[in-house]
This record gives sequence, structure tokens and C-alpha cells, in this order.
Amino acid sequence: MTNSDHLGEQRALLSALYRTHVELGSRYALVDFPDHANVGDSAIWLGELALLRQITGRDPCYVSTWHDFDLDAFRSACSDGILFLHGGGNLGDIWPHHQRFREDILARVRDRPVVQLPQSIHFRVPSEVDQFAALVADHPDFVLYVRDTRSLDFAREHLACSSHLAPDSAYALGEQSRDAAQCDVLMLMRTDDERQGYAVPSADTATVVDWLEDDADLPVGVDAKAREAQAVARVDRGLRLLARGRVVVTDRLHGHILADLLGIPHVVLDNDYGKIAAYLDAWPAPDAIVTRASTIEHAMVLAKQLVGAR
Repeated sequence: MTNSDHLGEQRALLSALYRTHVELGSRYALVDFPDHANVGDSAIWLGELALLRQITGRDPCYVSTWHDFDLDAFRSACSDGILFLHGGGNLGDIWPHHQRFREDILARVRDRPVVQLPQSIHFRVPSEVDQFAALVADHPDFVLYVRDTRSLDFAREHLACSSHLAPDSAYALGEQSRDAAQCDVLMLMRTDDERQGYAVPSADTATVVDWLEDDADLPVGVDAKAREAQAVARVDRGLRLLARGRVVVTDRLHGHILADLLGIPHVVLDNDYGKIAAYLDAWPAPDAIVTRASTIEHAMVLAKQLVGAR
């Protein structure tokens, strides 16, 4: 399978998934906008928005972050239609504010379908799942999509809802163009709560970055158009950052996904709970585009081999 075939397959699967819930003219809400600098979450949001617009022919009737959702405003703007919860990797107890918001939606929005777009599930404290499981079981119409088979197995064991495997929605963005590389090896390495603690090489060996800081000229505003402009600016920043490397090494799932969309050969390490390996097990990418490593030293050997082969 070529990389174009691989990307096309994931876009087709995503389109089929979304079309089971909406059609031309359908009204819908899309909530939990990623109001933070992490590029990956904005890539997911823009993929979700692109698919929903393509299928329905319309914008969402309501958009919110986890911290500014207003139930009355939501019901006024979207008297009917599905509520979609933004996908990603925050279903669990690592990022509690997103999980509490998800639980609040299930408790308060019971008059329509609620669809959780593709997520990875991870609870560090198993007992933390109990409250969520109770809300899921009690909701009249909740559908859950997950990005890997480990999350699917967890959902089917613990959650009484319709659960399905699906690719990450960022793949809806399609293939991306890139400018000429500026360095041989660019390392996009986590500096947040999911980092594994790899000892990264010195600056003379590779360019080491993360993508958790917004540009100074990030668009401002809180309405739907402003939020979309913020997501576009963040993804553009991430694409420019990755495109600097002839080869990329990353422990970020969306470092892998955006490098995949850019066609950049890359080496992946994992986060602290195996999210990238789980995704690649479910959705293998061609060997020519992605290689797995278990240590920084192994990753650098592989990266240098890829640079030499180009």
C-alpha cells in the first residue's frame, strides 16, 4: 500500500463514520473546542469540521470549549440535532477538565444523540472509570468512537454503549504540501504530562522542539469563526515546524499523523502509556513513511539511516 492509499483509506472510513450520524442539511453542535496551543488537538478539530461541513453543507449551530459551554445558549442555537464531542486523547483521568466536561454533557444533554468522536481511552486509576461508566449506562443515546483496539476492548468491557473503532479525524485534512527542509533531523518531543522522560540528544545532533506555545499573532475571539481561525493558525504552525526536518523523530501521535500527511519519513517513540503504538497497531502506515523505536538511541540511528537514504 502506498502512503496515498493509506491516507485515502482513513479518510474514506472517517467519511462513512460521520455519514451514519448526519446528512445534507443536518443540524449539529460540536463542543470541547481545544482552546490551547497543542497542534494535534486543533488538527483533529479542523478534520471534524471539514467532514461535518462536507456532509451537511452547513456550519455547526453551536460551538464551545469545555469551560464556556452554556446549556441554555446551546438549546437556543441548536433546538435539535446531534451533539458531537471533540475527539482526541483525553478520555480518562490524565486531562480531568475535559473528562469532567464530557461527563457533564452526558448528565445534562439527554434529549438527543451524543456522539463521542474518535478518542484514546486511558485511566491511570481504574476506579476513576466508575462515574463515567454510570453516566454512559444511563444515557439514552450515546455512541463512542475510539482510535485503537485497546481502547475498544476497554470500552466494551466497562461501558454500556455502542462502541466502534475509527481513525483519528485529523486524517480528514488530507495530504499536505511542504517547503524545503532546513535540517536533517527534527525531534518533536513531548514536554507535558504524557512524556516518557526520554533524554533527548544535544542541539548539535538534532533540532529538538515541542509545539505547546502559540504564535504572538494568534487570532483572538471566542465566536465560532475566531475559534476556527485559531485552530487553522495552530495547525499551520505545526506543519511548518515539522516541514523543517528531512526526517522527524517524535513521541507525539499527531507528530506522526501530520508527518504522515506531509509525506515526511519519521521515527516514532511512544508516550507514557503506549498511545502511538496502539494507534499504529490499529492503523499501520507504510514502512517507507514511519519506523518505530523504543529508545532515543535507536531512534537516532534509524533517523540517520533515513537521512542517508534520501
